[in-house]
Amino acid sequence: MYDLIPLELIPAGEWAEVAEVGGESAWVGRLAEMGLRQGSRIQLLQSGRPCILRVGGGRLSLRGDQILVRRLALAS
Repeated sequence: MYDLIPLELIPAGEWAEVAEVGGESAWVGRLAEMGLRQGSRIQLLQSGRPCILRVGGGRLSLRGDQILVRRLALAS
């Protein structure tokens, strides 16, 4: 199992699974409504602050410092 790291630290192009979303409950709830919740798979399109990620069929731009992920090794 991979270690948990902040979302903004994974390299662009990599896939990850959301392990934990921290912050105020309203913020966590809003992210969940947009598909960013524990267990969801995401792809980081642009790293940094803010980062851009693919969630389902959409894209989000946010600071990922309160989102912990596990990097995934997906087959091509």
